[in-house]
Amino acid sequence: MTRPIAYISNPLVRHSAERDPEALAKALHDPRAAMIILAGDLPILRAGEPGTSLHPAAILSRLPAHREQIFLGTLGERPVVATLAEPEAAEPFQDDPAFAVVDLRSIAVRGLVPAEELGMLAMAKSLLDWHRRHRFCANCGAPTQAAQAGFRRDCASCGTQHFPRTDPVVIMLIVRGDKCLMGRQPRFAERMYSCLAGFLEPGETIEDAVRRETFEEAGIRVGAVRYMTSQPWPFPSNIMIGCIGEALTDEIRFDGEELEDARWFTKDDIRQMLAGTHAHFNAPVPIAIANHLIREWVKD
Repeated sequence: MTRPIAYISNPLVRHSAERDPEALAKALHDPRAAMIILAGDLPILRAGEPGTSLHPAAILSRLPAHREQIFLGTLGERPVVATLAEPEAAEPFQDDPAFAVVDLRSIAVRGLVPAEELGMLAMAKSLLDWHRRHRFCANCGAPTQAAQAGFRRDCASCGTQHFPRTDPVVIMLIVRGDKCLMGRQPRFAERMYSCLAGFLEPGETIEDAVRRETFEEAGIRVGAVRYMTSQPWPFPSNIMIGCIGEALTDEIRFDGEELEDARWFTKDDIRQMLAGTHAHFNAPVPIAIANHLIREWVKD
């Protein structure tokens, strides 16, 4: 069975349209509340097969201190709160076999929590990371304070309200007949190739971003573009917009700065890469949207 795209399943009811300024306080006083804890960038899990990222509220007493807290929403009748602690808060949990402190990417790759918890963890990590990086007002430079249960930061000095942001990224499988284009960055795992990707720029459509990024990275002109699917990517807070683009040209020209290689692959190549039997190349990891795009393409 193919593992689903990571981070896309989130069963929380967010209550965004009814944001109550007292929602966080109410959730923290609810004995049913579940806590998601991040020590810096690292989630603290209760170990198991699978484990869980949802802790009883009593876990807060094991933290030496904590920073921002966010009321994420409700899971059934159970409120869920995300808490940001300093990185050193992870140390006592690392020595306790009942817990695991693991980065979010590894949690998804290794299946350390149920799939539906990955979306909650992605939401928690993105929001807490935003708070960590936006403690001062971009308008006047004064300190800001968390508000609206963690879904806003307010500047008391100039009155500006700041809201969490998500950065859109196009990720595209470029195809031409019975072959597709993939590239390799130096940071990739050995032998792995993946779809090209890049950030949308202001005033740009998704389709034009696909065309621009493909030409900038590989020198390939692209015509028709169609949307396939999307994936929250909490590193730190992106939305990956998966597309298929039709190449108009064949000759690859890359400058070696973003990519160390780019090449065309046949459908047979891709099938072998997905099966792990290719003699020279590996597919992107199953949790990634790129893996889904190439799987869908070889089905056609």
